[in-house]
Amino acid sequence: MTSFYDENELKELGLKAYGNNVKISRHACFYGAENISIGNNVRIDDFCIVSGKVSLGSNIHVAAFTALYGGKDGIQIDDFANLSSRIGVYSTSDDYSGETMTNPTIPDKYKNVQSAPVHIGRHVIIGSNAVVLPGVNIAEGSSFGSFSFINHDSEPWSINVGVPFKKIRDRSKNLLELEKQYLEDNR
Repeated sequence: MTSFYDENELKELGLKAYGNNVKISRHACFYGAENISIGNNVRIDDFCIVSGKVSLGSNIHVAAFTALYGGKDGIQIDDFANLSSRIGVYSTSDDYSGETMTNPTIPDKYKNVQSAPVHIGRHVIIGSNAVVLPGVNIAEGSSFGSFSFINHDSEPWSINVGVPFKKIRDRSKNLLELEKQYLEDNR
């Protein structure tokens, strides 16, 4: 027996849409599955949480213990993105200023929840234990080292590290040629 859902089990999840060759661990959790779309050739590993409005393109890997909190504004992840283990992506966050209360047990009128869509572009790779905050646009080809704090937009084809992250150099675009070859080989 495999640890991934079979085709019948995938249908029972109630996802908005999913493509071919989707591998989702039986140990992943989905909340609001009717708002979650998944493309082709996607793998979601053990102990991941996918919640709210989330749209995954094709050829995406979401490694173990990663959480995608899409809320109402959503998370869009484009083709060929790779999310390493223990990443948190948030389209919604409490106000940490102390001016309002926090947490889901408190009625909204006492809170100031920040919410904005998150976009993760094509060929983005994010290292283990990184955090992505609401409203961030991670540009195509950006890469982030482990433990990066991603609280603002990135430059395309950049290598980034730190808390908060800083660009340290440009990233090679060679993988666009590899993508082209891959797509031709897999028609």
